[in-house]
Amino acid sequence: MRGFGQWVKHGIAYPARIRKTGVMTTAEPATRPQPKLDPSWAEPLSGMFASPVMGNLRQFLLEEKAAGKRIFPKGSEYFRALDLTPLDKVRVVILGQDPYHGEGQAHGLCFSVQRGVRPPPSLVNIYKEMKSDLGIDPPRHGNLTHWAEQGVLLLNSVLTVEMGRAASHQKRGWEQFTDEIIALVARQERPIVFILWGSYAQKKAAFVQDVSQGGRHLVIKSAHPSPLSAHNGFLGSRPFSRTNEFLKAHGETQIDWRLPE
Repeated sequence: MRGFGQWVKHGIAYPARIRKTGVMTTAEPATRPQPKLDPSWAEPLSGMFASPVMGNLRQFLLEEKAAGKRIFPKGSEYFRALDLTPLDKVRVVILGQDPYHGEGQAHGLCFSVQRGVRPPPSLVNIYKEMKSDLGIDPPRHGNLTHWAEQGVLLLNSVLTVEMGRAASHQKRGWEQFTDEIIALVARQERPIVFILWGSYAQKKAAFVQDVSQGGRHLVIKSAHPSPLSAHNGFLGSRPFSRTNEFLKAHGETQIDWRLPE
């Protein structure tokens, strides 16, 4: 667990200890929002957190903050996707690239934005497809926490970004960390749905075997929901109903894709 403690210092991320209940403890002031990590992730990722890759990444983030750069999301939300969706509860993976880089947008879940922030164009297209696929009207917000709480792992490949600079934290170590997360999920014995939108996500999770290849997971691939590519195969791909059909066929609870207002 020593790797976690290093991420606590200087407000970077993790508290130093994890109780069996998953409640975090720390020496930091109680007024600072405290990040959390479910033990189902903490144990198998402990070696990664103690690795030189994550040590170098932590140092990079410290230097960026010391230089006065604004990093999104805030430190307490770097690993929010993992906290909201424990490893043993994952039923679906949606893989993004890196966080939104605008003010107030990113909060640790791919494609999701905080309430009060206008849904970005890609999310608008996701809502359009949800309406076409399931008849669900889009909500007036872009917060996808309800999905995460049901077992939809909303994972970006890169978990931080500098304000106003898209992809600015790529190739700093996050990719290796999230590669390990995807591998952990793929090794689960229960059937899981991987939703891979766009070539980036498809290349990153290319090792996941679909049921058509003799694997136990369902891999749904299509174009990215970005306005630049949505009409090239994303719209009309029916990822939501296909996911639920697969889960139902394997005795798993279906996802309630309807987002509460």
